[in-house]
Amino acid sequence: MTSVSRRFGSSPFVRAVALLAALATSGVAQAAGSMCTAHSPAHRVALVELYSSEGCNSCPPADHWLGQWKDSGAAQGIVPLALHVDYWNSPGWTDRFSQHRFTERQQSLTDLAGGHTIYTPEIFVSGRELRGWSQPASFDERIHKVIAEPAQATVALELAPPAQGAKGFSVDARFASNASLHDPLNAYLAVYENALTSQVRAGENSGVTLHHERVVRQWIGPVPLEAGNAQIRREITFDPADAADNAAQPGKFGVVGFVENAATGEVLQVAELATCH
Repeated sequence: MTSVSRRFGSSPFVRAVALLAALATSGVAQAAGSMCTAHSPAHRVALVELYSSEGCNSCPPADHWLGQWKDSGAAQGIVPLALHVDYWNSPGWTDRFSQHRFTERQQSLTDLAGGHTIYTPEIFVSGRELRGWSQPASFDERIHKVIAEPAQATVALELAPPAQGAKGFSVDARFASNASLHDPLNAYLAVYENALTSQVRAGENSGVTLHHERVVRQWIGPVPLEAGNAQIRREITFDPADAADNAAQPGKFGVVGFVENAATGEVLQVAELATCH
């Protein structure tokens, strides 16, 4: 798949989503003193997972497509994440953002849906594959279906900025589920980074400069919900080799928290929060 869909900012669908988000409790960050907070709304929000690799020449258009929601996706009911898999890595070129756990997650979601083959680029929306993601009507339909449903779980995020001179932040994420749910549920936290660039020197993308948004750098979970609740508290620090000097810029990093049905892979609810200072 190499085609790229249009932006959705002027469509009736997006206007309706924006209105819905304005009427509900927003997942967008609110500053409270030195803290930033976000809470998932009453309706479901769609987690859009892109499985990608710098070794795949059909992936850059998908990376570009995902990047259109890097700043305002939550207001449209969309929370994007790019997970770089490792099965494209070779002696010629290794994707520095790849993690084997993302390959395992892609395979797990595929297995739960009764599939067998994983590939890049591949899109999952709230835990379900969407092969027609590059077709605006297909993507709009899936997103609209998700956000039209009431949320069966809640996610609350709180970030605190680092001490002066430190690179990182603390996160407190709280997850709760609807009491009527009986399947085992897991909580996850993903730390993403924006505005990444790679100059590829080998492989299918040799000679190409790649630009990435919403790349998952740290992955925490699964943490089981016990009695319908879970909490993840972490101090997030950056390796100097991974974090640029502009790591303190608002929006450079952020977190996404979500609740997943462990039996089906369905993502019940999600919230996101960019770092603020």
